[in-house]
Amino acid sequence: MFENLSEKLTTVFDNLKRRGKLSEDDVDLAMREVKLALLEADVNYAVVRSFTNRVKERAIGVEVSKALNPAQMVIKIVNDELINTLGQPVELNLKGEKPRVLMLVGLQGSGKTTAAAKVARRLRSSGERVMLVAADIYRPAAIKQLQTLGERIEVPVFTLPGAKPVQITKEAWQSARKGGYSVLIIDTAGRSQLDDELMNELNSIQDAVPANEILLVVDSMIGQEALNVAKGFQAVIPITGLVFTKIDGDARGGAAISIREVTGIPIKFLGTGEGLDALEVFDPTRISNRILGMGDILGLIEKAESAYAGEIDAKEAERMLSGQFTLEDFARQLRQMKKMGPISQLFGMLPGQLSAVAKNVDPNEAESQLKTVEAIIDSMTPAERRDPRVLNASRRRRIAAGCGKDVQDVNRLMKQFRDIQRMMKSFQKSGGRGNIDRLLR
Repeated sequence: MFENLSEKLTTVFDNLKRRGKLSEDDVDLAMREVKLALLEADVNYAVVRSFTNRVKERAIGVEVSKALNPAQMVIKIVNDELINTLGQPVELNLKGEKPRVLMLVGLQGSGKTTAAAKVARRLRSSGERVMLVAADIYRPAAIKQLQTLGERIEVPVFTLPGAKPVQITKEAWQSARKGGYSVLIIDTAGRSQLDDELMNELNSIQDAVPANEILLVVDSMIGQEALNVAKGFQAVIPITGLVFTKIDGDARGGAAISIREVTGIPIKFLGTGEGLDALEVFDPTRISNRILGMGDILGLIEKAESAYAGEIDAKEAERMLSGQFTLEDFARQLRQMKKMGPISQLFGMLPGQLSAVAKNVDPNEAESQLKTVEAIIDSMTPAERRDPRVLNASRRRRIAAGCGKDVQDVNRLMKQFRDIQRMMKSFQKSGGRGNIDRLLR
């Protein structure tokens, strides 16, 4: 979502780095370019003006003039002020008597039902006993959708056919209390636009079951309209946090930067994809780092830890390091890597020069190549996967025909596989073994 903005700001900072001592004119020019980049990214004008004024005031002050590297200091100031604009992270309020109630509200089509399931999955994985409530009785198949999602994440969904949302919520709260559930997540109905009927219903639900959190789910693809939606809900119901969905799309991202400063409502979660595990806790420092091209190594590590949790043992690591791993091991690693998310998303988390290198790689082409590799390996027999040395010309033709690829694709994979084996052996000889041992411990 922030790719275009990141590219423009990187260009601005690269120009600054080419200069030695920065004059006030240099800073003025840079701030004009930053202002244009933010406006093009759909950031609210008042927010842009306030942001650039704060940066300029600091950038022409003592901290830059006396810095050993003025350009780097300006980038640090921009980073500081961007974090300040995005606001400090605020954790979910899960205090008080159980069940603690989370109420998800929003317009129709914002991704509210899926967001409810994602939050439920996250809380369940942290040890909470969670129940979902299907309180959207108006949208066709809304209840069925929530039930399907609940089955996938193994979280019960409370329904009460024929009842109104307020009654459903009351009964669900009683059921959760008796059943020992710690969190109740209410999926409320949305509308195509803000209206009195929707707001009255939400207020009635809140009166019936006091909520710990009222989370407004906002589709990031609607741009600046997100500010109007947030202000509209905020005027009627006490919104405690925001969930931005579809940030993996091609929206310009300005609303996410603007909304905290304009409304004062903290962003609590970001929906980063369609998968039920594609939900990030909002961290302004990491978002700022991504926007400024510094990457998000912590986020990348967390994705890897989640994808590989409990999947690699000491024996497998030993095979990898010795270069004796098989195509079965190789295929398993590819499947684990796919769990980390789309390649384009992973590229966006790489810092500095690695990010620049990644930009020369077409993510779609990389995804296609991974699928080709997986298809070729799946077309092999177990014996061939365990000992690729038996792959003569006849076997390679059969494998290519079986997966609909060319023999050249099979040959290319085998060359890449041998190269990786040699690389791992070299890594072990160069002392990398000690680092891997420490990770396994």
